[in-house]
Amino acid sequence: MNSKSSALLIVDMINPFSFKHGEQLFEQAEQIAGNILHLKQHMKEQGVPVLYVNDNYGKWQSDFLNLVDEIKESNAIGAPIAEMLRPEPTDYSVLKPKYSGFFDTPLHLLLEHLEIDTLFLTGIVGNMCIHFTANDAYTLEYKLCIPSDAVASFSEQDNQVAMHHFEHILKADVSSTQKWIN
Repeated sequence: MNSKSSALLIVDMINPFSFKHGEQLFEQAEQIAGNILHLKQHMKEQGVPVLYVNDNYGKWQSDFLNLVDEIKESNAIGAPIAEMLRPEPTDYSVLKPKYSGFFDTPLHLLLEHLEIDTLFLTGIVGNMCIHFTANDAYTLEYKLCIPSDAVASFSEQDNQVAMHHFEHILKADVSSTQKWIN
């Protein structure tokens, strides 16, 4: 792994999970949160930039750290994950209004500025926001690594379909996080 050309994207893990089927998704997200944390710690040791790409939840006048604090301080079921994966001062954040981290955001410009050519995509939801972000990244000719144990969907079946798409259509490396940590 070339630390000058890779970036770790953590997608939508800072989340209150206060929506229909949110508890179901929280259970899946909770299972991958530790893997994302370990990957983040390892990547930071290697000098790889970490970018939080997160839904803005319709709050057009907010900033990401305020969203993190609001979720952490609330009774939202997502508070423990927000605490575990809290961004560090050296991390970047991009708020997104739709499914893709690239659509109507400065993500591509930031990645170009950082001279990134390989993206490690982690987070939720595999067959929605990760899927749309990965498709756009592939179209923009980024190399993709999407660790199978760091992406969750509403169901295991949905996640398997998404992982199949990432591997076979987008040519992503879907090896587990252990490949990148060891």
